[in-house]
Amino acid sequence: MDSTLQALGGLLLKAVPTFLLVILLHFYLKSVFFKPLERVRRRRYEATEGARQKAQESMERAAARTAEYETALRAAKAAVYQAQEKLHHELQERQSVELQAAHQQADATVQQAKAGLSRDVDALRSSLERDSEVLAGQIVESILRRSAA
Repeated sequence: MDSTLQALGGLLLKAVPTFLLVILLHFYLKSVFFKPLERVRRRRYEATEGARQKAQESMERAAARTAEYETALRAAKAAVYQAQEKLHHELQERQSVELQAAHQQADATVQQAKAGLSRDVDALRSSLERDSEVLAGQIVESILRRSAA
């Protein structure tokens, strides 16, 4: 067993420089290769995350602007509809006023026509009465002349 331990000790003694070389290589690669590689990865991640954040903020701003535009558009449509409704009511009122004026004018014209007809009827009645009296007189004279003859 002593010989095995001695052989193992010799092997370990021969492996110490290799072990030190591996440890040295580890620290060298870590400082020269892995640290710069990690820095580049971190910068790339920050750049991509920054771009993602900027894109997200841009999307949020675009959504906010879209909402503002839609709100403004709805308000403008509502204003147009209100103006149309107001104009419609004004037109209806104007039309009803004009219709009422036309009715009044027609009523006045009818009243004037009735008054004119009434005057004409009265005039014709009085004329007819005079004519009937004259005719009655002529008939009486004619009858009396026949009786006398």
